[in-house]
Amino acid sequence: MKRLMMVAAAAAALVTAGGAQAQDVRVMTFNVRFACDCDGPNVWPARRDLFMQTVREANPDVIGTQELLQTQGDDIVRALPGYRWFGRDRDGGHKGEHMGVFYRTDRLKLIRSGDFWLSETPETPGKISWGANLPRMVTWGVFETTGATKRRFLMADTHFPHRGAEDEEARNRSAALIAARLPAIAKGLPIVLTGDLNTTPDSAAVRRLTAFLTDASQLARTPDAPSGTFHDFTGTPEAGKWIDYILVKGFRPVAAKVLTTHDGARYPSDHFPIVADLKGE
Repeated sequence: MKRLMMVAAAAAALVTAGGAQAQDVRVMTFNVRFACDCDGPNVWPARRDLFMQTVREANPDVIGTQELLQTQGDDIVRALPGYRWFGRDRDGGHKGEHMGVFYRTDRLKLIRSGDFWLSETPETPGKISWGANLPRMVTWGVFETTGATKRRFLMADTHFPHRGAEDEEARNRSAALIAARLPAIAKGLPIVLTGDLNTTPDSAAVRRLTAFLTDASQLARTPDAPSGTFHDFTGTPEAGKWIDYILVKGFRPVAAKVLTTHDGARYPSDHFPIVADLKGE
């Protein structure tokens, strides 16, 4: 395949792939773009194999996805049987978009999991608050590494409201809710938060999160990196469209990379994924 940047090369620029001794956890955030016939040449069946190749070569231990439909999740674990996934959709079922969390069963054991909604009543599935037009949520799981030195951490995944200024309050309140709830769920464990936050690093919502979390994805914002992560299947992001993140507490980010895998004009999604290697503090 012709690619702007081979994922294998990108992974090589990180800590050695697959080496439990080299890093504690390799994390990926990936907005998969939900399967929609409206996408013409970019429908899911046309980009599915490239998506699998992107994940296979990056070899993450855990992946936070956004916009995932159940059929896509099932496709992924069928093609990549070393992974399992969990999560409910935004209405609390399995018909719509999930914040699906995938994990390698040889590297991680799922201890417990749950979810909450970014609303005034977080335990009510499908609840919409703060002027947003769609329900938004967080899927979370507590994992334990399977190596000789076992380590537990909280992994959480989210997708913030997508509209511009009219959703700013909803994003800010969502960030405040996450800042209050994740430490309570973690109970002192390290935290990883992945997500499409639909806002830039200088926004109030991101600053609220980075007040207690470290932006591991900042390591990927290098001069030779794309100017953003949302590219609408073109491979050329709009300037300033850096909206995907890996945020951590209790881990030291050692490397991160934006993966721009493509095959000609075909891309695995309308977002570039980010992968980061984290070491325990």
